[in-house]
Amino acid sequence: MKLKHIGMLALVTGFMFSCGEDKKEDMAVSEKVEKTEDFDFNVEQFADIKILRYQIPGWENLTLKEQKLAYYLTQAGLSGRDIMWDQNYRHNLKIRKALETIYANYSGDKNTEDWKAFETYVKRVWFSNGIHHHYSNDKLKPEFSSEYLKTLLADTNATLEGEAFEVIFNDKDSKKVNLSKGVDNVLMSAVNFYGPDVTTADVESFYGKMKSPNPKKPLSYGLNSQLVKEDGQLKERVYKSGGLYGSAIDEIVKWLELAQGVAENKAQGDAIGLLIKYYTTGDLQTWDDYNVAWTAATEGNIDYINSFIEVYNDPAGYRGSYETIVQIKDFDMSEKMSVLSENAQWFEDNSSLLDEHKKDSVVGVTYKVVNVAGEAGDASPSTPIGVNLPNANWIRAAVGSKSVSLGNIIHAYNNAGSTGRLKEFVHDDEEYELEEKYGQVADKLHTALHEVIGHASGQLNPGVGETKETLKKYASTLEEGRADLVGLYYLYSPKLQELGLVDDWKSVGKAAYDGYIRNGLMTQLIRLNLGDDVEEAHMVNRQWVSAWAYEKGKADNVIEKVTRDGKTYFNINDYEKLHDLFGQLLRETQRIKSEGDYKAVEELVEGYGVKVDQAIHAEVLERNKQFTSAPYSGFVNPVLVAEKDDNGEITAINVTQPTTFEGQMLRYGKDYGFLPSEN
Repeated sequence: MKLKHIGMLALVTGFMFSCGEDKKEDMAVSEKVEKTEDFDFNVEQFADIKILRYQIPGWENLTLKEQKLAYYLTQAGLSGRDIMWDQNYRHNLKIRKALETIYANYSGDKNTEDWKAFETYVKRVWFSNGIHHHYSNDKLKPEFSSEYLKTLLADTNATLEGEAFEVIFNDKDSKKVNLSKGVDNVLMSAVNFYGPDVTTADVESFYGKMKSPNPKKPLSYGLNSQLVKEDGQLKERVYKSGGLYGSAIDEIVKWLELAQGVAENKAQGDAIGLLIKYYTTGDLQTWDDYNVAWTAATEGNIDYINSFIEVYNDPAGYRGSYETIVQIKDFDMSEKMSVLSENAQWFEDNSSLLDEHKKDSVVGVTYKVVNVAGEAGDASPSTPIGVNLPNANWIRAAVGSKSVSLGNIIHAYNNAGSTGRLKEFVHDDEEYELEEKYGQVADKLHTALHEVIGHASGQLNPGVGETKETLKKYASTLEEGRADLVGLYYLYSPKLQELGLVDDWKSVGKAAYDGYIRNGLMTQLIRLNLGDDVEEAHMVNRQWVSAWAYEKGKADNVIEKVTRDGKTYFNINDYEKLHDLFGQLLRETQRIKSEGDYKAVEELVEGYGVKVDQAIHAEVLERNKQFTSAPYSGFVNPVLVAEKDDNGEITAINVTQPTTFEGQMLRYGKDYGFLPSEN
């Protein structure tokens, strides 16, 4: 799962989880900018997007063999980039090819409003890996006409016809992932995990008949395939060499084989070998074998995430989106934060969970701060800031899990500049000063607690199925909210000071609580259009956690809604009682997960997490108009350039920075376009 930073207000910068979102996911982040070396973290801004760049600290300290490993893994990741585009929508690759042909070859007037609108649309499509918004899932709306696009196509000898052309301008396939209550979520979602006539009932029936050979080690059915109807019969099209996406997978395998040849140790090499076997066969038992081996391979300076992993984009919660992150260990920060994983059992034993839902033995939990060397697929350009994997509950219980915080990504966010929004939405100077002084520490600790302790905590009751089966479309938001609550419960605890992680646990906890409530009840709404429901899993969980705590604490005025000079603020009057409320909600969310209580999760999410107070939303949007900084951020990747001798052997790998977003996107399309337009 993953915690995703989404460049929220700068007082908020998201969480998305790869614990298997955030994607992906927001928490309060200080507006204070760290002092750093002379490096421009900002690339450009368009629409609701800010493009940043990040450095790779410590690259020069790696051996050439380690640099080769990171380089090969990065190339493997980029080789599968097209897969994410096709998974997101069936016409994305065809549309992208046409748009890129126009962008690269148009020689007409580029000063017109139409061309500027076209440029912005293309960049938004690049950022979202398709024609649907990366976060809201709404189809992107072009601010130019279909006639203008036809003119551009003709002028550049580009081709885009039929449904692929028309869908840019009509109302068809308007939502990539539709989780609305009362509709067929699979049928009404444009995501390309299912054939156009496959329904939610079809999915449940198809996978309901599948039984794992070992019920205690359930296979991840559906994770690596597309489900379609052929002649009225449901059939999986498996992602593998020789199968669906085979031409891109073959490229991935080519680079993984090179990576295996320079593995740092046998355990790492064996894990990469199993990943190659999985890509070659598509076998889900091999996927589990790989995850067990990968989780246990904890030695070395280089690590990676690669394959079909997070299920946030599947309305039914089965299918994994392609993603990859290549990581270099930050030794100093990892050493400082290792105390969390070393004390995982203490956190489990002292949580607010019911005793029967606590793990007797928390095993194999590792936590590292890493520096990203490259990302692709669902992790790019919009990236997580924290990751916890694998997602299979039985592997986490029996073998353990790996948690990482993406240190250089967080560093880049914190140095990209202040937006000024914090002062607008804090209740008073005390709240502002707490955020300025302790906000970044609180944010980093929440990410760590969420990933390391949160996703590793708790257990299912015997005989209860996987959450995708029991909690269905609510599984992702329940899991992210549960992990958030673990973090919130311990952020206001003297244990953090006892472990040497903070020097003033109450102030850190207060800053964390202020930021979470402010974001969950108000500031994250700048990402929504007035009248919209909250739909993205992490935004939903932040709202239901905050709204539940606000309502349940009303009798004691724990969180006070304050109106001053026509503006609304939420002020926490009693942090101790709010801590207790978070503990109560944590206990309940774990009970829901452990028992598979669908009725309870539906009431929690629909009752507190989806509907928006329209008056507050309108007010937030109005107050936000004064700020020009975009609400979402993402990154271009550094470019790893291999120098070779006359024999073709790599002698050095240098890191360079792309100068423009469009330059990198056009190069990616040219160099890593391994899939045909139709799959």
